[in-house]
Amino acid sequence: MAITYMTKEGYKRKMEEIAYLESVKRPEVSRAIAEARDKGDLSENAEYDAAKEAQGLLEMKIAQLKDLVANARIIDESKLNTDEVQIMNKVKIRNLVNNMTMEYTIVADSEANLKEKKIASSTPIAQGLLGHKLGDVVEIKVPSGLMKFEIVEISF
Repeated sequence: MAITYMTKEGYKRKMEEIAYLESVKRPEVSRAIAEARDKGDLSENAEYDAAKEAQGLLEMKIAQLKDLVANARIIDESKLNTDEVQIMNKVKIRNLVNNMTMEYTIVADSEANLKEKKIASSTPIAQGLLGHKLGDVVEIKVPSGLMKFEIVEISF
């Protein structure tokens, strides 16, 4: 499994999710299996099959989350700066074709959320911006072709 970079907050959220799944969801699924088993013949019991499948999916999700946090590296936010674009920076860019500006925060893949304008560091736009400085013009290959952006602002 690959190393995942996370903020302290992101790590804490994943640990809380694991705790919730193990302490709340796991017992719920176990109860559903027990109730379905009490209804008799397991060979034709759709409720039992559904509950067993839900248990398998839940255990898989718990295992995936545990792998994720086991391989997580916490980002030391005190070492971040705005000299050049890096993970955890908020970057304002201007599209040189239509003059529109956009602002994104570059985050670890596990914390990406487009609604919050947080893009994963593995995306083409983030990859194209990382390491560049204020005022740089970068060309980024996106599915629709090559786009030119000017880095207008780098902040936290």
